[in-house]
Amino acid sequence: MSGFPARFVDSRLRLARITRRALNHIFPDHWSFMLGEVALYSFVILVETGIFLAMFYKDSTVQVIYRGSYHALDGVKMSAAYRSMLHISFDVPAGLLIRQMHHWACDIFIGAIIAHQARIFFTGAYRKPRELNWIVGVTLLLLALANGYFGYSVGGDLLSGAGMRIGYAIMLSVPVIGPWLTFITFGGTVPVTATIPRFYALHIFVVPALISLLIGAHLWMIWWQLHTNYPGPKRTDKLIVGSRLWPSYTLKSLGLFFLLFAVVAMLGGLVQIDPVWVYGPYNPVAILPGAQPDWYLGWVEGAMRLFPGVNFRIGGYLVPELFWPGFFFPVMTFAVLYCWPFIEKLISLDFRPRNVLRWPYQQPFTTALGCAVAAMMVVLEFAGGDDVVALASHARLAAFRELLRVLVFVVPVLTGIVAYLVCVWWRRRRASDDAALRAGNEAVEELTLPQ
Repeated sequence: MSGFPARFVDSRLRLARITRRALNHIFPDHWSFMLGEVALYSFVILVETGIFLAMFYKDSTVQVIYRGSYHALDGVKMSAAYRSMLHISFDVPAGLLIRQMHHWACDIFIGAIIAHQARIFFTGAYRKPRELNWIVGVTLLLLALANGYFGYSVGGDLLSGAGMRIGYAIMLSVPVIGPWLTFITFGGTVPVTATIPRFYALHIFVVPALISLLIGAHLWMIWWQLHTNYPGPKRTDKLIVGSRLWPSYTLKSLGLFFLLFAVVAMLGGLVQIDPVWVYGPYNPVAILPGAQPDWYLGWVEGAMRLFPGVNFRIGGYLVPELFWPGFFFPVMTFAVLYCWPFIEKLISLDFRPRNVLRWPYQQPFTTALGCAVAAMMVVLEFAGGDDVVALASHARLAAFRELLRVLVFVVPVLTGIVAYLVCVWWRRRRASDDAALRAGNEAVEELTLPQ
């Protein structure tokens, strides 16, 4: 009788064979494959904490007088959205913990996607037949960045308002269609009462739904195409070595989820992030000293700070200085990311399906290019907070910014050259070691031959 429910269901749906095949699915054992799991479970934590926060947040710009537990702002006029943020932080039980967990999970989610995409890039996992999976991953990164921006723009505090104004200015700088883009996205000239409700709807409904669909498509493609493997014994383009889904991989994956949840909870409880009560309510004519976006948008802020103040006219249309670093540069960055599998295919002339990965030293040019881009992004991150760095180091801001304008070109070139030389050296060393090993094996075989 103990197996009756299972037999009853299987006799009607015939799921036993499908379930057995699914449980025997092979997953690679290398730790780097768990980066995707970190991104997935971070998204799960984001959804869980987001549902809790949605019960108490109000997406309204109606002006109210604050009367709450944070006495420093008692009697201050603010938006209902900002008041609800203060209410969550100080009056809702565990509200501050959940809000900070939500923010930390967002940072980890985006960081895990970037690390996962970097692993795919440096190992050549985007090659045929996985080009579509790469495109889905880049789209997930783009949606995650957009939703992070929407999320911290709905707080109604001074910092989020400054970020909203910067986003509005960037979109308005697009020639010809800029005013239409700002009207569709922001609802009009910022500040406007339609912006926060519109961003909130995008943040909790539209973008999460798209992310969920893409995650499902990503997992389905991985399941259908099977996983890749690092080079090693018995690993070929037709044979995968690893652990079965049940029980080994399932238990390892669940352990990772609980560990990640514990880390996010610890960060939410012990490490302060986004203290909105310090910033104060949004004021269109005010600015917060040392204001910076979250780290995942710091590269755009850095590009805007380093780009020279030059305006152009193209075909009679004014192209403001903000357009090039704020809009054109990010668009071109993602355009290259989307096209990279096909660009690399044209360079290498390798059109065959590949299931065995390449070590980074086996592709010196690609590895050097990736390291150079990563170095440039690091310099731009420093540029995004150059005023804070200059203040902390007691340096003149103008001199420090001029130095960064030089480093943003010099550091990537030097990094790329060093990475290329290291990869070539390492590849030659491995080739000589393999040749010596083969020679040793041949000598042993010769000695064991019968005389």
